[in-house]
Amino acid sequence: MTTTLYGIPNCDTVKRARTWLDGQGIAYTFHDYKKAGVDTTVLARAIERLGWERVLNRRGTTFRTLPEADRADLDADRATAIMQAHPSAIKRPLLVHDDTIEAGFSPERYATIF
Repeated sequence: MTTTLYGIPNCDTVKRARTWLDGQGIAYTFHDYKKAGVDTTVLARAIERLGWERVLNRRGTTFRTLPEADRADLDADRATAIMQAHPSAIKRPLLVHDDTIEAGFSPERYATIF
């Protein structure tokens, strides 16, 4: 079983997810968007499974500071382009555990995954 957590190290939600995983003794790899960039294959899988609406973080500062023209009339292709260009616009963390993909962190949801 492989587990990878995608995110940004200084994000509070990512920190909570990492603390939870560490506390449960779950081994995982951390993929830092700032250092390693976006894994486009994983992003495409997440969008396919969860929908771009759930993967795109529209409540975050990164998305809200984009020009209105970029935020208007979104579809999967435009949302994907935004997330590839601005990794901070991806809902964090993105957890990939074997065949499961989860966006965001919830201790209850993680407990059901593991």
